[in-house]
Amino acid sequence: MIRRVFSVLFLLWAGGFLWFAVALPRPAEGSETTDAVIVPTGGAGRIARGLAVLDEGLAQKMLVSGVDTEVKPGEFAAEFGVAAEQMECCITLGFAAVDTRSNAAETAKWVAQNEVRSLRLVTTDWHMRRAASELDRTLPDHVTVIRDAVPSQPDLGTLFLEYHKLIASRGAGLIEP
Repeated sequence: MIRRVFSVLFLLWAGGFLWFAVALPRPAEGSETTDAVIVPTGGAGRIARGLAVLDEGLAQKMLVSGVDTEVKPGEFAAEFGVAAEQMECCITLGFAAVDTRSNAAETAKWVAQNEVRSLRLVTTDWHMRRAASELDRTLPDHVTVIRDAVPSQPDLGTLFLEYHKLIASRGAGLIEP
């Protein structure tokens, strides 16, 4: 009996991992505009994609969440080729977040302060499901989120770790009040 239970659990885990690894989220289709673009730091191409969203007029402002406290706005602007005017009007560097859950909390606070009703979440394809799940738990229901995944070539170790973080995150969401 116990062996059957473990066999079923293993098959569910393996099938879930296969789905997770093979069906990674994709970039957003179309040119739907949003009030803002949210970019959690931590993966190649995320900030560049967020800046492209601004440049294409798909969002009016951008929050980069989880920026290292050592980074100065001028350094950020120089590294990513952002004009001073664009930094001043349109880009907020968030220094409060240290992980995906705190990215969501920092985003929710910024969304409320800026009266954002729609946003585009830009993060790496392997990170999208967990980042979006955390945002769904923290944002008010009236905020629309468009998922815009940055394609990557993750290795098996990255996928394995992120799959387990997603499972843990969803389990934690079930037990929160």
